[in-house]
Amino acid sequence: MALPSPQIQRFVISKLHSRSTSINGNRRNNSFTTTSRGRCCSAIAIDTPSSLTDVAGIRWGSIALQGLREEMEDAIVLRPGGLDPFSFAAVFDGHGGFSSVQFLSSNYRDELYKECLTALQGGLLLARKDFQAIKAALQEAFANADASLLKRLEMSEEEDESGATATAVFIGDDMMLISHIGDSSVVLSRSGKAEVLTSPHRPYGSNQASLQEIKRVRDAGGWIVNGRICGDIAVSRAFGDIRFKTKKNEMLRKGVEEGRWSEKFISRVRLNNDLVIACPDIYQVALGSDAEFVVLASDGLWDYMSSSEAVSFVRDQLRKHGNIQIACEALAQAALDRRTQDNVSIIIADLGRTDWQNLPLQQQNVIYEMVQAIATIGIVALGIWFSSQISL
Repeated sequence: MALPSPQIQRFVISKLHSRSTSINGNRRNNSFTTTSRGRCCSAIAIDTPSSLTDVAGIRWGSIALQGLREEMEDAIVLRPGGLDPFSFAAVFDGHGGFSSVQFLSSNYRDELYKECLTALQGGLLLARKDFQAIKAALQEAFANADASLLKRLEMSEEEDESGATATAVFIGDDMMLISHIGDSSVVLSRSGKAEVLTSPHRPYGSNQASLQEIKRVRDAGGWIVNGRICGDIAVSRAFGDIRFKTKKNEMLRKGVEEGRWSEKFISRVRLNNDLVIACPDIYQVALGSDAEFVVLASDGLWDYMSSSEAVSFVRDQLRKHGNIQIACEALAQAALDRRTQDNVSIIIADLGRTDWQNLPLQQQNVIYEMVQAIATIGIVALGIWFSSQISL
């Protein structure tokens, strides 16, 4: 296992892997102990699967780490071949508690997968490759799953304001579809080049997706404070989050009671739509011979590692040993080494198109690097000389 590291302070790998009963993958229980700054820190890998191969020849690796968070609010679902001829994989990232994630992803409910299975007619709609019909079906599936979750949250005896983002992929022989809400991300490696396939739904930033989210929230009557809707939540699309949907007025009243804003302020507020929505972005991606693998991960990875770094890292791992599960675990370890403060959940699909054993290692261009170094030194020296001339 590739997980021990002196940098680990505390993490637990949660048993959150939902698996298709049609796949007989070997599983393993591992434990290890590491030392950090003189302290002993134990971590346990629970039910971490070995590489799984589905009927399409795709090899899967997956892992979910608690990281330094006090609670584990991530989950992953993997159904190889579950929507014949497509496989289903999803990463869920919860906030405000784990109940929304559990409802959407657990074996008992598995609400999102069930809704997708129904809307896509068991995979038949995917096989027809009618993108508009698929898009409408997935939007319906996400809306139905959210409606069921909101009903459950409203019926809860305890106040439950939890929510969950979700990014789901459907991978076939030559096509992949993505249904996405929130700030997890999907990255595709094409001949070693990283392609980021999703945009995060966050109400801050200057990119087009963020600007659209900010406008939508404001058009709905909401406001943004320090990159958070109503100064509260940092994602603008998610399941659950009842206070921004069916209980918006209660949220305003509670804010007055807590001193977050005044009666005069809320008298001017007109919330005419949901501030957080569960309407997904849908993407269709062609998978040609140059498509190598797909990395689906929560923001606990992407906030600490770029897409190109992740792709290079996984490629190097696969060149060394060809084991997608070990590569997945090593990628999670790399996020821990970079001091990620979040939960880290990763699913990697090796599409089976690349002969990793015979793929040559990339050689560093020593001459190019030397030229770059000399040029940098020259620029710095020129800057120093120019500064000295000005001061004369």
